[in-house]
Amino acid sequence: MVLVMAVVVVLADQLSKFLIRLSLVEGATTPIIKNIFHITYVRNAGAAFGLFPDRPAFLVAVSATIVLAIIVYYFSYRPSKPVVRAALGLELGGAVGNLIDRLVNGRVTDFLEIRNVWPVFNLADSAIVAGAVLLAIALIFFSPDAPDERQAKSKAGD
Repeated sequence: MVLVMAVVVVLADQLSKFLIRLSLVEGATTPIIKNIFHITYVRNAGAAFGLFPDRPAFLVAVSATIVLAIIVYYFSYRPSKPVVRAALGLELGGAVGNLIDRLVNGRVTDFLEIRNVWPVFNLADSAIVAGAVLLAIALIFFSPDAPDERQAKSKAGD
């Protein structure tokens, strides 16, 4: 589930960014709901909120580290809760989607704009935030797998 979800997020993210770059010039905006929601093409050299715009190698390293950490965590602990697996899939897909942009284009393509509320963002950003919310819900409302439960499940699966 984690890898399938991650692949779906990456494909949707990269396709949407490709279509934006193909159909709009940088800086162009198209209102979907006037003064509320617009499609606005911007290229972001920084991280969230434009932080660290002059540090592309740092941002690639951080993104790659996050991707690796999610993969290592998943394969080391094999969480059984579907909400945790969904959260990891969303976060992994979002991180890979933006990492691809940084490696291929040197910047991240952003295009979803909620006017006067939030900076312009993309599907990968949305997946990362949704994954973080799901993970928070899992931590608050669901008990984590105890180590002995994971070991019993692992042995039962062998």
